This record gives sequence, structure tokens and C-alpha cells, in this order.
Amino acid sequence: MIRPLVFLFWLLHFLPLRLLAPIGRGIGGLLYLLGRERRRVARTNLRLCFPEMLEPDREKRVRAHFRAFGQSLLDRGILWWSSEARLRRLVSIEGLEHYEAVQGRPCVWLAPHFVGLDMGGVRLTADHPLVSMYSRQKNKVIDDLLLHARTRFNPSIMVSRQEGLKPVIKALKQGLPFYYLPDMDFGARDAAFVPFFGVDAATVTALPRLARITGAAVVPAVTRQLPGGKGYIIRLYPAWENFPSGDDVADTVRMNQFIEERVREMPEQYFWLHKRFKTRPPGGARLY
Repeated sequence: MIRPLVFLFWLLHFLPLRLLAPIGRGIGGLLYLLGRERRRVARTNLRLCFPEMLEPDREKRVRAHFRAFGQSLLDRGILWWSSEARLRRLVSIEGLEHYEAVQGRPCVWLAPHFVGLDMGGVRLTADHPLVSMYSRQKNKVIDDLLLHARTRFNPSIMVSRQEGLKPVIKALKQGLPFYYLPDMDFGARDAAFVPFFGVDAATVTALPRLARITGAAVVPAVTRQLPGGKGYIIRLYPAWENFPSGDDVADTVRMNQFIEERVREMPEQYFWLHKRFKTRPPGGARLY
């Protein structure tokens, strides 16, 4: 089943994005209808994060998210097979001066889970070899394609989560920027329960620890999917001042607050299909 789907992605990637995008959004609409479990997860996440929002408005966000996710899913064919020149045309970078301002020291690109995450990451590899972490996929064909996309333009280093942070620290000290995806629930280990939209969320405290160990600057890198198949924009933000502060929990709260601000700017593009609040504090009730 996987290989025919991959072949379909390969055929469709030749289309211009203005035609590919509505097909992907249509697939997202179909996933909304068929994906009962993920639909429930998205609804739960939005109810927890936006309790003040009326139910019909939250449901519109859920549908919009599925459409944006479907487009990003189909756009992966561009990452897997399109030329570097095409990728540069479709994904622009804004705020590059903020990265240039910290040249000469290690750098963490803080990249929250928006639907354009992979488009932004692969676009950055066209200019800079980098290091990032990934979760191994159960299907080898998909796993190989994801690794291929993330390493084909520059000799970037992909570290599996099973390997831990030691290879990342080594790469940072060697001068490679770290494209860091900080906002998923990986359990209570190495995490603190800090608020995310007012709900305690198990959040790995790796960012302040990495900054302290390596002296890295933190430059957020947020990718936005543009409407109408117009591509994507990666926005780099100024390096955080007074970070780390010496208080890992307070620094992790600061990170979540920054992500919240970006989510409020484009709530339909945040990755609501993930069970962000699966791990609960001791005695906490299950939310999914």
C-alpha cells in the first residue's frame, strides 16, 4: 500500500504548488471525515487550549487544521524529489539577519510544530548543514524518504531520539545549528510539567540545558504555510536575551509562552493531531 502512495506523491510533485495545494487540502478534508480518532484528539486539544472559543468556531479550526495538514502532507513530495531551485522559490526566509547576528557561536533554531515544519527545515539545509533529531518511522520506505529529504542538499546530521543529546551537543560545538522541535509529549522523563495554554504539559527541558552546556544562542524559526498555494515563509526571530536564566523550569515556561504567541497568530496551522497533554502530573485525570 505504501509504495503505490509514494508513487502517487512522485507523480503529483510535478504539479505547480497552486494546483497541488488544493488537492492536498481536499485530502485533508477527507482525512477529517475518515480520521475519527485524530479528529477527537484535535477537538480535545482545541477545547483545552481555547476554552473561551465557541464550539462552532473551534470546529472550524479543526477542519481548517486538517486541510492545512493535508496540504503539508502532499507537499512532502516537493521535499523528496524537487530541485533545490524550486524549493528556494517556494520557501522564503525572513529575518536572516537574526541568525547572522550570532555567527561565531553555537545556535539553536527553535522550530515549533507547525504544519510547515519540514518545509522550513529542509529549506534551511539548502543554505546550511545542520543537526536535528527525528523519530524513526515504522515503515522503512517512509523513514528512508524523510531522512533523504532532510539531508540531500547539505551533509546534515540526523540524530534519532534513541541516541539522546550527546551527538547534538557534539555537533553544536562543531558549529552546526540545531533545528530543534521542542513541543511534543515524550513522557515525564527529562521533562517538567509547565503550562501550555494554561494546561500542565510534560515539556522536555532540553533547551536551557543545551544553551547552558554549549553557550548556544536561541533563534526561533517558525514556518508559515501561505494561502492559495503561494508557498511558505520561514521567519527567524531575534536571539533570546538572558537565556538561559539558570532556572530550567522558568526557561521552559518562557519557551511555551513564545510558542503560544505564535499559535495564536495561526491556530489552524499548529499540530493539533498530537496528544500534547497525554502525560499527566501525578494524580491528573486522563484527557484523551
